[in-house]
Amino acid sequence: MKKINIVLFGTGNVGSKLVNQILQARERLRQEEELEINLPVIANSSTAFFQKENQQPSWEADLKNFGFPYKLEDILEYVQKQGYENLVAVDATASEEFVDNYLSLVRAGFHIVAANKVANTLSSQFYSELRATLQEHYKFFLYETNVGAGLPIIETLRNFHRANERVTRVRGVFSGSLSYIFNTFCEEEKAFSEVLTEATEKGFTEPDPRVDLSGKDVARKLLILGRELGLQKEFEEITIQDLVPSHLNGHSTLQNFQKNKKDLDPVFLKLKKELKENEVIRHVGELDLQTGVLDVKLVKETRTSPLGSLKNADSSFEIFTESYGDQPVVIQGAGAGAAVTARGVVSDILQLADKIK
Repeated sequence: MKKINIVLFGTGNVGSKLVNQILQARERLRQEEELEINLPVIANSSTAFFQKENQQPSWEADLKNFGFPYKLEDILEYVQKQGYENLVAVDATASEEFVDNYLSLVRAGFHIVAANKVANTLSSQFYSELRATLQEHYKFFLYETNVGAGLPIIETLRNFHRANERVTRVRGVFSGSLSYIFNTFCEEEKAFSEVLTEATEKGFTEPDPRVDLSGKDVARKLLILGRELGLQKEFEEITIQDLVPSHLNGHSTLQNFQKNKKDLDPVFLKLKKELKENEVIRHVGELDLQTGVLDVKLVKETRTSPLGSLKNADSSFEIFTESYGDQPVVIQGAGAGAAVTARGVVSDILQLADKIK
């Protein structure tokens, strides 16, 4: 029986779904794959709960009632004292600060699985240092959910790259939230601000929708794919069309944005009126490997194209390669959602278990 010991950081939407999915799959994995997944530590930004034996369905209440303030050193000391092997740190946070712990975790004997995409979008120097440290300590870092939630985008690009199949261009609707917003806006007679409110209420956008509208999240995903394909680029080199007017941007409060978001309506209504009968608006990321240009912008698409025919909050990725020519490989499906992302993290954990001897 192979044992994997997970320390989970982050108990928000993705983290909580992840714990429950692991608990549900635990017995089947033991019986069918002779794999035991243990969760000895669950931690959020302020509190940690240690459970020597397997976590129980009551884990949320246990974290609240029996958790305690912690430092990373407390967790490292605990797992070392218990003699846990095959340690995996799962980063289900969205924290820009938490990734500073990655190098310490690797040096302390952890593999890393991350839904958090920050580590892969920091400077090239950090990107290289992290991979050198992983190699030095014979550890793995898996992050398929960084792009496309549960869709196999990174894996597909990596396989093309390893097989020496030259990828020339990648473009697509990278954001499930912006997919929903523009799919709905183009199909229904509603003001843009009304659609935006609906998307937030359904949990598609970040609590502050400007995070989505700024295009920065899509830009991060684009940079991750570019680096997978060997591009030496920094985040600052990406051209990003920010959909938030300057008077409502980060210098303004969220409350002020919510109060005045109707200011967005005339801009997007004008774009909608300029569309031909068979056209729709889509928010796309585009990576041109031949020119090295990374672009995040609004485009017009025909309704019958892969991007134009999207529904709900689906994402779609078009991968152009030398052998496939003008006909791209299209990967399409649910590109957002806590349950889908958590399932992708579980898949990464199982892949990691296969890699560990």
